[in-house]
Amino acid sequence: MTSYRKKYCCLPLFAALLVSASGATAGAQSLDRTLAVADSLRKACLFEESVAEYEKALDQCQDSLSRIVIEDSKMLSENGAGMTDFVLQPTVVARHRFSVGEFFLYYPLKDESWRELPNVLDTTGNHPFYKAVYFPETCRSLYYSAPDSEGSMNIYRTDLKDSTWSVPCLLNEYLVSSGDEIYPMLSPDGKRLYFASSGLYGMGGFDLYVSVWNEDQHEWGPPSNMGMPYSSPYNDFLYIDTPDGKYTIFASDRDCPADSVDVYVLEQETMPVRRSIRDTDILREIMALNPVDDPIKLDTGAAAPAMPVADDETAGYSAKVAEVRSLRDSIYFNNIAIDNLRARLSETADEDGRAELTEEILRAEALTPVLQDSLDRASAILQQIEMEFLFKGIALDPDKLVGEADREVKGVESNYVFTRMNPGKAPEMVIEKPAVKFDYTFMILPEGRFAENNTLPDGIVYQIQLFSLADRPSIKALKGLSPVFEEITPAGRYIYRVGVFRTYNDVLSNLNKVKKLGFRTAYITAFYNGDAVSVSKARALEKQPKTVALYQINVVPFDGDLPELTVSAIGQLCGKKDIARTEKDGKITYIIGTFDDRELVEKAVVAIRATGVADVSYVRTGTKEVTQ
Repeated sequence: MTSYRKKYCCLPLFAALLVSASGATAGAQSLDRTLAVADSLRKACLFEESVAEYEKALDQCQDSLSRIVIEDSKMLSENGAGMTDFVLQPTVVARHRFSVGEFFLYYPLKDESWRELPNVLDTTGNHPFYKAVYFPETCRSLYYSAPDSEGSMNIYRTDLKDSTWSVPCLLNEYLVSSGDEIYPMLSPDGKRLYFASSGLYGMGGFDLYVSVWNEDQHEWGPPSNMGMPYSSPYNDFLYIDTPDGKYTIFASDRDCPADSVDVYVLEQETMPVRRSIRDTDILREIMALNPVDDPIKLDTGAAAPAMPVADDETAGYSAKVAEVRSLRDSIYFNNIAIDNLRARLSETADEDGRAELTEEILRAEALTPVLQDSLDRASAILQQIEMEFLFKGIALDPDKLVGEADREVKGVESNYVFTRMNPGKAPEMVIEKPAVKFDYTFMILPEGRFAENNTLPDGIVYQIQLFSLADRPSIKALKGLSPVFEEITPAGRYIYRVGVFRTYNDVLSNLNKVKKLGFRTAYITAFYNGDAVSVSKARALEKQPKTVALYQINVVPFDGDLPELTVSAIGQLCGKKDIARTEKDGKITYIIGTFDDRELVEKAVVAIRATGVADVSYVRTGTKEVTQ
């Protein structure tokens, strides 16, 4: 009976738990739906509506970590809303779809200049978009992306010295973000560095950025988002300007199936004019980057050199090869479209939606045999042409012929020729090894280490004295401690101390760790600017105030008003700092501050410039005393 009653009494609790779990599941589903709507609105350039949905999601979400992710997504929509004030309207002359694994081969760059990954520069080569390094044979300064120890893609530079490449180094803090930076490409004059980033201020995915070389400081300046329509809420990357000054080319997966990207060719704008676009329909039309049907605007020979031909017969052969390749690609992309439609059909419950998708699948499936028939006929003609070459005894270099055939031609129907270049061989490079720097962090290792340099840094330093000996001890005697400093007294004895601690609390918290290793008589010592002082004096110095510099940030917008994107960046980095609007030298200037953290000020200046405001600087305004 007792057992029965216990079981019976648990039923209401069990039912309550079920209701609670059911409610939690329903709440999670509601949150997921809200986030899906918010993401869709952002990708449709309905940024203000998207912000409202993200705010609704924040009201629904109680998990602190999830709220951080939602806040980040909301910021992307806020950034997008700000960018609508600075929209360009370039002329689009061509667009063609390629696989993400080789789209870069259709850029009008030097043949055999793309080195596919993995290679010696990136041994993993598993990034979803970054598939190759641009590395021409004549290159002497190489910019490329590679993962750091945390897996984030960063931009590195290495220079050729005789036959050895220098130790790869990061460019500077402006060009490192919490996301990935990929496809760094220099402008023809070498003064601008274009790249894509998923961690700088943008609308989501990868946005396009440009950094300008600062000749005075001899380094790359803060990057600026290239804005709409180059950047979008999707993934945009690999931007170049052709050396002839006629075209701009970049890739994007906006409105593309998985594993595919569109390569866009636009007229290069020498004097771009940005304007505010508030009409969503107009904005979406600009972002669609639909090519104009105007052959006068095209000069395909300049942007994409055609394949060299020996005569009309060879030219006809090359054209037929291009047709065969194009039909193969059409079949490939049609099959991808069918797969995507079938996947959508399996996820759609709405009957009308299912009927519409079924009709689209039938149309796409009906197109497959038509394309296959065209391919079969074109292949037969190609084979016939090859036989005619043989019967006529025309001597062609087989390797050259195959190589030129591989250089596929795309987009002939739009009067713009995308020519497929050949990938280069894997790079063979001798790269210098970086010098290993000694780590002065207090550690207990499997084997102890003596300090590489026994000189103490300036300021207050605490150490833990281990022992004083007549002779030098063995490594084993250190019992894994690092770094251990050595001092030789005038009497010839050896004193050993461990660590470089900046506060008394820090050294005190590690003292017992040292004693537990067997150094029971260990005790704390103190130094100030390298000279020994009593611990009590060092602790007194810790409490004395020190003088720190104060700074203000000056922002001068082009039209006198701070863009919403800039206001958002200031709020995120600077918090609730005072912003004063004033007039200096006839220009409206916004003064932000004050700050006592120069590093924060420099980061804020970089972030503000990245939002499109070029005239940003900071000045030192004075000092104040703070307790150390």
